Amino acid sequence: MAMGALSLLGLFLASGLRHAVYVIAGTLVIGAVAAWLGGTARSQARRAGTGRPRGAVAGIVLGLLGLAFSGLALFVFAIFWNQLSIYWNCTSGANTLTAQQACQHQLSQTISNEFGSFKSIHGS
Repeated sequence: MAMGALSLLGLFLASGLRHAVYVIAGTLVIGAVAAWLGGTARSQARRAGTGRPRGAVAGIVLGLLGLAFSGLALFVFAIFWNQLSIYWNCTSGANTLTAQQACQHQLSQTISNEFGSFKSIHGS
């Protein structure tokens, strides 16, 4: 259960774009291990005819949640790496609220353009 919680907590601890990829990849592994350990403990208890181990189901659920969110975050990073990198560089130099908002606007525009080109390619 603790590993499942750690996999979710790790998603919030990532700072810096390149550092975040490593942290999220680590949380992906931790989430998978948490779900596997919870499932193994539960199946061993069932085979032995004993009660369900405490925290096994919570470990499975938290591990799967960590696995899903980490996978989704890595997928988003893979698709929008260039846009996120430009945004990160922009915000690290933005000292005012107006400059930060300009960086956010630039990111939303580039992502909208990316989706627009995706729609035109696939005929939607």
